[in-house]
Amino acid sequence: MDRNEATKRFHGGDDALAELIDESQPAELPTPDTDVPMVSRSVRLPLETYERVRAAAEARGIGVTTLMRQWIEAGLAELDDSATVSLADVRRALAALSRPTAA
Repeated sequence: MDRNEATKRFHGGDDALAELIDESQPAELPTPDTDVPMVSRSVRLPLETYERVRAAAEARGIGVTTLMRQWIEAGLAELDDSATVSLADVRRALAALSRPTAA
């Protein structure tokens, strides 16, 4: 049944369309990666900034939105004096402390 025929049947009160819908297979929806409700927001970025974020995310093996979310959460934590840092950043900082400095 094409779109025009389906529209005619719908407006004509034909039950065949409802039967067709009832017989269709349920849609396969992606499983959310979190139990926490998420809000989608659009952010306008200059192309160069977006490309830098994309490259940073790719280097970490994560998605762009995941990296942006991590940066936002870290920035908010810093405002609350409860800063969150990645384990990799802590290891780099500790490694830098163990290196002798040039005089």
